[in-house]
Amino acid sequence: MSSVQTVIKKLKLDVLNIEDVPDSFSSEVYKLTLFNRENVYVKIPFNKDKLFRELKVLEILKGVLPVPEVLDVWDGDENISGAMLLAEIRGVPCPKQIDEQLAFKIGMYHAMLHEVKAPGYGNYGKDGVRLLEHNDWRLHIKRNFEMWEEPCKEILEPELYEACLSRFEVLFAALPEPDGPCVVHMDFRPGNILVNGSEVAGIIDFESARAGSSEVDFTKVNRYIWQVNPGTKEAYTAGYQTVRPMLDLETVLPFFDIYDAFSAIVWCKNRGVEKNQSFLQENIDLLSRG
Repeated sequence: MSSVQTVIKKLKLDVLNIEDVPDSFSSEVYKLTLFNRENVYVKIPFNKDKLFRELKVLEILKGVLPVPEVLDVWDGDENISGAMLLAEIRGVPCPKQIDEQLAFKIGMYHAMLHEVKAPGYGNYGKDGVRLLEHNDWRLHIKRNFEMWEEPCKEILEPELYEACLSRFEVLFAALPEPDGPCVVHMDFRPGNILVNGSEVAGIIDFESARAGSSEVDFTKVNRYIWQVNPGTKEAYTAGYQTVRPMLDLETVLPFFDIYDAFSAIVWCKNRGVEKNQSFLQENIDLLSRG
């Protein structure tokens, strides 16, 4: 809580009430009620890269998608990475139970995000996109996975680990040519989709966004929406296809299930296995079912 108090002083805010926002797994997020009764949000990213990445992506998406308006920014100091002050979007996080009408709208907005073109594959920063080596998305995916192998080996059972490596090679070789480059969210899940009834009110949390191929962006939709709510995959796909063609998901999803799970396991290892035991086990279980 001391960090948000520092941010409040730096941004000269008159605050009536502070609420911690749940399910903010990487950054600190607080809902502030100001003395004029206006609600705003303070987000304190895990590091400056995430701060500048999200600011740049929100700038790009302003007027294109319903994303938070940036009201103010503090660049931080030696103790705090910085912070952004965001206007409130009137909506609630998407519930676990989603009907086909809402799934259709989510698919449409996700496709609208993927229609936002990027100058090349890479990471967003203060000055735009820092391009990948040779602008090679496939090389980037392969190198990421290779980088995650050693920390995953320390956590996974040997038999499961070896099976994942073998499956990765087979599925990687079968991937179609990547589309893009376009804006990909990288954490497109119900908690980051705000709704009002059957309408999408906003898309939030772009701190992990990239200039990439849309293929990487369906894993969490599959895990937390389609697999939980029968019939929503067809409705989502119909909504998506009102904006742009859908990829060959049957080829793409099995590969990125492994890729995403390896990434999550490394995240848990870096942020604390005990503290993130539930999320770690969820991803180990996913790999075991593969």
